[in-house]
Amino acid sequence: MPMPATESAHAIAACIRDGFEDYHARFSAITRRARLRFEQRDWAAARIDAVERIALYDRCIGECMARLQAIAGSTPARGSWMQVRVAFAVLVEGLIDGELYKTFYNTLTRRLFATHGVDDAIEFMAIDIEPSDAITHPVARHVYTVSEARPADAFERMLADYRFDVPYRHRLRCAAAIAVRLQDDLAHWGPDPVRAIELLETVFYRERRAYLVGRVFGEHRFSPCVIALVNDGDGLRAEAVLSRRRDVAHLFGVSRSYFQADLPTVADAVVFLRSLLPGKPVDEIYTVLGRAKQGKTERYRTFFRHFQQHANERLVQAEGTPGMVMAVFTLPSYPLVFKLIRDRFAWPKTMSRQDVEDRYALVFNLDRIGRLLDAQPYRHLRFPLARFAPELRDELLGSCARSVRVEGDDLVISLCYVQRRFRPLNLYLREQATEAARAAALDYAQAIADMARNDIFPGDMLLKNFGVSRHGRAVFYDYDELCRVGDCNFRDWPQPRNAEEAMAAEPWFHIAPNDVFPERFPLFMGLPHPLMEAVREAHGELFDPQWWRGLQAAFARGEFPDNPPYPRGLRLA
Repeated sequence: MPMPATESAHAIAACIRDGFEDYHARFSAITRRARLRFEQRDWAAARIDAVERIALYDRCIGECMARLQAIAGSTPARGSWMQVRVAFAVLVEGLIDGELYKTFYNTLTRRLFATHGVDDAIEFMAIDIEPSDAITHPVARHVYTVSEARPADAFERMLADYRFDVPYRHRLRCAAAIAVRLQDDLAHWGPDPVRAIELLETVFYRERRAYLVGRVFGEHRFSPCVIALVNDGDGLRAEAVLSRRRDVAHLFGVSRSYFQADLPTVADAVVFLRSLLPGKPVDEIYTVLGRAKQGKTERYRTFFRHFQQHANERLVQAEGTPGMVMAVFTLPSYPLVFKLIRDRFAWPKTMSRQDVEDRYALVFNLDRIGRLLDAQPYRHLRFPLARFAPELRDELLGSCARSVRVEGDDLVISLCYVQRRFRPLNLYLREQATEAARAAALDYAQAIADMARNDIFPGDMLLKNFGVSRHGRAVFYDYDELCRVGDCNFRDWPQPRNAEEAMAAEPWFHIAPNDVFPERFPLFMGLPHPLMEAVREAHGELFDPQWWRGLQAAFARGEFPDNPPYPRGLRLA
């Protein structure tokens, strides 16, 4: 295709802009259904909406690519596309969500030119800046002054402003409970600690709850404030108030599914949320709002900025037991891991490379319930070969040759999965004192139970496949054997019929690929005996085949349990 005239460059840029705005409108249309699902208690439809919205980005990219081909014909020359970049920059200049537009443009450009690494001449990727720092537009919010004499009045006005087609069961009682909880939780601020509350106009929805998100002010300080509303069939009620950063950070965590929040603009809301959670990376905030592609862009930007600033630090193999399916590396000073699929899997792994990719893709569509770590796929990442420790370089070139190649002085990775780095549970248990180790082991068992009750079977329960967050919460992050509970055949362990069968070194009965024997789980968990006994006492159901079969029967009836994303102690009386 010849170099486009200025008019052609503007036409292509406008096509891309319109493609993003079409995506944004359709994204918002799906998101707006969340209120209806909440009001009608249609949790199954809410799950379908979540999956549909995740798939929307790639669908819209494909449709826009087709429109571009109609305008531009065959793939344009790289030099001619520079005019398109300039024209697009003009179109999105000054927009609050300009970075989201640019990410959409980058996705199209990378697919059009099959870019490996980043091509700054035709893409937007300024590693040395933090785009959200330039956003000063105030996000839409409600502000309520709290009276010392009648604090519940402000919270009753607040609840009245968030209108639903389902009435509150008792709005005044809810308002009083919120007021009392905040007064109690913030009593260390002094007498009459709550002076005002500020909440985003947009309601956040996820799973079976609606959330009012904002902050509460005292005389000299402020704290996050999230009010959780539930619809239990008898009307709405306030179920919980979260005012500690760790609880709000967990609600917005990387092991949770994405919120449905119909934000008119996103970047200003991200800036506001960062004021509540200053320790949370901007990429994770974008991602948990459902803007996963922007989250990937911000994660790339912040990592490689750090990578360049620490030019003498090498990429190394991640701590923990090496995986049979994945090779994992990290930059020690940065809390991410990069996971590559090996070319061959050691026995007894029998899955294919495609099986592994499919299982990682499945995680995006699941309700992750705070137990499955978000894993973002990146393609064609480019690293300087000299930045790899020799043993890591040799491992990747030797066991991941299908995923890596050397181009000049760089190593290009065709596909890897990037996750937040957590401390492997097997290492964590060795490092902790008795009580902390016991708590971690019990939460590990609770994580398996939580996943099971949501039709998720981890497959491989080894301790090395679980990590521990900085708040002591166990999460699962190795998905090569993950499947649905409904796809398993949970069997009782057969009793031997004679001495020969009892003494057999191998099972004397047929085992199908999907057969699972819960009674044998302790052999694979790898817990020390005292911790295993504590798990048996607290979570004996995990080792009962009938419990698992009961879950399968419930799923077949369309029954899924409710999993509040906060402890019971935060619930209102």
